[in-house]
Amino acid sequence: MNQNEYSLAELGWKDSFRDQLSADEQTNSLPARVIKTHKGHLVVSTGKNEHLLQIAETGVGSLNEQPTVGDWLLLDGESLVPLRLLTRSSLLQRMSPGQEVKLQPIAANIDTLLIVSSCNTEFNLNRLERYICLALDAGIEFVMVLTKADLADNAEEFKTKARQLHKTMPIMVVDAKDKDSVDCLQKWFSKGESLILLGSSGVGKTTLLNTINGTEKNKTGSIRLADDKGRHTTTTRSLHVMPSGALLIDVPGIRELQLHDCEAGVYNAFSEIVELIEECRFADCSHTKEPGCAIRKALDEDRIDIRRLKNYLKLLSETLQNKENISEKIKRKSSSGKKKKQAKSKWIG
Repeated sequence: MNQNEYSLAELGWKDSFRDQLSADEQTNSLPARVIKTHKGHLVVSTGKNEHLLQIAETGVGSLNEQPTVGDWLLLDGESLVPLRLLTRSSLLQRMSPGQEVKLQPIAANIDTLLIVSSCNTEFNLNRLERYICLALDAGIEFVMVLTKADLADNAEEFKTKARQLHKTMPIMVVDAKDKDSVDCLQKWFSKGESLILLGSSGVGKTTLLNTINGTEKNKTGSIRLADDKGRHTTTTRSLHVMPSGALLIDVPGIRELQLHDCEAGVYNAFSEIVELIEECRFADCSHTKEPGCAIRKALDEDRIDIRRLKNYLKLLSETLQNKENISEKIKRKSSSGKKKKQAKSKWIG
């Protein structure tokens, strides 16, 4: 973010955050928004100044939560020590990539998610449904942005395929390098509104940001022609104040998006399948051989897509399993802490 001064409203401060403050806090503390995260620290802005805060596994200072870009922290008015993390209006999170069982926050207090894909072999319906589940679970508006329209033989074909994912989802097909082409996105960039771009590396997120901003200060990576995959150009999560006054959060390209505790999002994303399942004769129907299975009947009559059914079952199983894994980890950690406390007290006195 640049060094201009901003009011809290220009940083996305809303009544829902102000109402969380006591009279004393309104007088003696400073709200600050997280505008950048790095490994080991983060940067917050009060509008007038930016401050660097050290971050640990358990969070910042005495806070028992891990802040992420877009969060609002309450700082002590004199020492600038973080006092607490304000309740979020929304949170996007995923399971941390790799073998470690850990949650990773992506961004908080988002109003609109721009799901960015491209009109080439990167386009993948199963992956895009993951982003839709994430947005629906967080309760935020989402828009599909299909880039590289200028390089596709038939960009409208990709739009038609994307339409089957969610009937009311806006779908914009653009050339990310052409200002006139991306003007269709301006209606979501209202002053004080927070947006985020999510998508794989190389789909044109940084190029899109540059064009909307009217700048070229961010480097953009080339595409590996063999597989249409791009190189990472964004390496940190950061918040940008747009010329329109909107706040855009830019994050690195996501290679892996494992869902956690996202049942509501999955159910909403696949509502036509959920409704049919409720019509099955047996509550524990496996949808393979039971009589009176509404799912098998719909498949036979081509009323639902087998790809969507398989992805629904996969995503639901994934989010429930990851939820259970995190719960088990918390239990083990709690049990370990109690044992250590008991062992310590045994030798006291």
